[in-house]
Amino acid sequence: MSAVKLEGWRERIRKELDNTVDFWLKYSHDTTHGGFFTCIGRDGKVYDELKYVWLQGRQVWMYCRLYRTMERFHKPEILEAAKAGGAFLRKFARVSGGSGGPWKCAFCLTRDGKALKVQRTVFSECFYIMAMDELSRVTGDKDMQLEAEQMMEQVIYWVRVDSSSLGRPQLPGEVPTNSMAVPMMLLCLVQQLTEGRGQEAAQKYGDLASWCVQQILQHIQRDGTAILENVSLEGAELPGCQGRLQNPGHALEAGWFLLQVSGEQQDEELQRTAINKFVELPYQDGWDKEHGGLFYFLDVDGHCPTQLEWNMKLWWPHCEALIAFLMAYNQTKKPQLLERFSQVYEYTFSHFPDAKSGEWFGYLTQEGKVALDFKGGPFKGFFHVPRCLYMCERMLDDLLANSD
Repeated sequence: MSAVKLEGWRERIRKELDNTVDFWLKYSHDTTHGGFFTCIGRDGKVYDELKYVWLQGRQVWMYCRLYRTMERFHKPEILEAAKAGGAFLRKFARVSGGSGGPWKCAFCLTRDGKALKVQRTVFSECFYIMAMDELSRVTGDKDMQLEAEQMMEQVIYWVRVDSSSLGRPQLPGEVPTNSMAVPMMLLCLVQQLTEGRGQEAAQKYGDLASWCVQQILQHIQRDGTAILENVSLEGAELPGCQGRLQNPGHALEAGWFLLQVSGEQQDEELQRTAINKFVELPYQDGWDKEHGGLFYFLDVDGHCPTQLEWNMKLWWPHCEALIAFLMAYNQTKKPQLLERFSQVYEYTFSHFPDAKSGEWFGYLTQEGKVALDFKGGPFKGFFHVPRCLYMCERMLDDLLANSD
C-alpha cells in the first residue's frame, strides 16, 4: 500500500475527527445545568433532555483524551467542557444502593440531575471510572484518581465476588453466564488505570488483566470456528438463541483490546489468536456479501436472530473494525489486513458521515440507507466515532513516520 494511500486516509480521518468534535462542542453542552445532551437530531437540535450517565462519562473521557494527547485539541473550551461534565457526574451520577449497600451510578438522569433509572449492571460505573481517571490526568486532581480506583474495587467485587448486591438475585431458571461485554470492559479499565503509572499499577491489576483475557478467550467456540457472545462460566456453549448469538462488532472490539495486551506483553501467541479468531472470524462471518457492511447480530447456526435490528448496519461495529484491522496491520505489516481495513473504510466513509450537517448517522438498513437520522441518542454519543478516528489517525501517523 503506497504512502499516498495512507496519506489520503489520514487526511479524511483527520477532517472527520475535527468535524465530529466541532459538532458536539456546538450542540451538546448544557450550559444551564451542566453535563451534555446526547439526544441530538440530524441538524443539532436537542430532541430529548434526558442524560445517560454512561454517555456523560464517555464524553468526559473523550474530551480529556483528545486534550491530553493531541496538540490541536489542547484548547481551553475542551478542557472546560470536560471539567464541567466531570462536575455534573460527581454531583449527580452516584445514587445510594439502599439498605446500606454500596453506591451505584444511575443509568439515566433528568436534565437537572435527578436520578430516573438505575440498571442492575456495572456499565454506568465503568464509564464513570474512565471519566474520573482521565480527567484526573489533565487536571492533576488526585482525589478524582482515588475515586476512580475506589469505584473500580467495587466493580471488581460485583463482577468477581458477589453480583447479588447489584440487586440481581439469581432466579431458579437462570444459568450463570460469561457475557463478553463484562471482561472486555474490565480489561479496558485496567488499561485506563495503569497507563503510564509504572510497575506498581501494573502489578495491582495484573491478576485482573489475566482473568479478563482468559474470560474473553472462552468465547472462542465451535472448535475455533466462531466467536459467541455468551458462554457458561466454565466456557461451554449455552443452549438456545442466547448461546448461538454472535455480535461481530463486539468480537472485533475484543480483538483490538487483546492486540493491545499482546503488544504490551510481546505475546506473539495472543497476537495470533486475537487476529485469527477475534478480527478475521467476525469479519468473515459478519460481512454482508451482497450489500456490504457488517451485520449487527448473527446466529451461528444460521437461524434468524431474534433481535429485530440484527441485519441493520450500525456505526459502532464499523468503528471497531477500522481500529482492529489497522492495529493488526500496524503490528504485523501483513498486506491482507490493510486490504480488509480498506474495504471497511470504503463502506464506512461512503455511508455513515453526513456531509450536509456533520457527524455520522448511526443506523442504516441492510441495504445501506439511513434508517434513523439522529446523531445521538441513548446509545450513540461522543465516543465510538471520535475514538475510532482518533486511534486510526495516530496509527496512520506511526505508519507514515516509519514508511519506506
